[in-house]
Amino acid sequence: MNIAFSEEQEMLRKAARDFLTAECPKKKVKELEEDEVKGYSPEIWKKMADLGWQGMVIPEEYKGQGMTFQDCAVLLEEMGRNILPGPFICTVIEGAYPIMDAGTEEQKKEFLPRIASGELIFTMAQLEPNGLFDASGITVKATHKGDQYILEGTKVFVEMANVANYIICIARTAKGASAEDGITVFIIDAKSHGVHIEVMPTIGMDKLCEVQFKNVSVPAKNVLGKVDKGWPIVENVMRRGAIAKCAESIGGMQAAVDMTVAYSKERVQYDRPIGAFQALQHIMADMWTAMQTSRYILYQAAWMESEGMPCTKEVAMAKAYINEKYKWVTEKGVLLHGAIGTSREHDIPLYFRRAKAADIRYGGTDFQREIVANKIGLVS
Repeated sequence: MNIAFSEEQEMLRKAARDFLTAECPKKKVKELEEDEVKGYSPEIWKKMADLGWQGMVIPEEYKGQGMTFQDCAVLLEEMGRNILPGPFICTVIEGAYPIMDAGTEEQKKEFLPRIASGELIFTMAQLEPNGLFDASGITVKATHKGDQYILEGTKVFVEMANVANYIICIARTAKGASAEDGITVFIIDAKSHGVHIEVMPTIGMDKLCEVQFKNVSVPAKNVLGKVDKGWPIVENVMRRGAIAKCAESIGGMQAAVDMTVAYSKERVQYDRPIGAFQALQHIMADMWTAMQTSRYILYQAAWMESEGMPCTKEVAMAKAYINEKYKWVTEKGVLLHGAIGTSREHDIPLYFRRAKAADIRYGGTDFQREIVANKIGLVS
């Protein structure tokens, strides 16, 4: 296993850090959080596309860069460090990858170049009000009618659906022998008649939406993959999405640790910087250790995914561990900042709130622990 960063990846990291620092300072992040209409900057989105970011993992034949998933993880770490608001993960991980994996040649030619150019924003509608991440939670119904499917039901926590051009919706088309059977994946125009989208209030202020499908007609040609056999597509998204969210979380941890260490050198109590007190030093040492440990297990999973190796267990281990460590690191960061750490004027609360929001994305800690338990041979 080689998870050392290449020269090209280090160049990507530096270029991304420089770009995001210049284009999206924390003042801009806070403004975008308060934006009730979009929640992202179309101008920054276009510049990102010009840099090739949206097309990073898309093959060159579809106007992409043809880079690896591990390259994408490096970029996502820098996005998390800067808390970039926007539809990058939902467009690339939930949109481009499923089309690359299961799309017809016609679908690939129609959508992938336009994703790479920044023209299209995608998102995936999987989770429902029952809160279940496994296949048993899929109850939105799709009924075959001629050359159409009619969708009925509600999805929740659909990222950036308020600005998406297309929604990849997971629906049930038949009752099979198992919960995984009878699930079909659809590409739906977000402006279709009967699609109702409402932004939900969340701690992360990250534009997660409730999407209602009321008698929505979808052409049969917009089925992604095979009818009734769509659950493997969802599993791939869940796995890659968990890695992507972990990469963002590592960047957030790095920023929180750096911010806290810097503050501890400046804040003086009893004629000494608070960073000189052993008890606080030990807390910050533990914060640093949690961050570095998280980074190692993340990039092991990202490397295995890039190499096409089975890594369900490794991804679940990473997501369960990083969920908890990101929350712990940012909680300690707020604590060590004192009263100012609870103020919206300071940047540390941004990371604390994002850590809470990151936990549930692509499966919370307990969900991931169950996967690990199953993979090591434990059964309930």
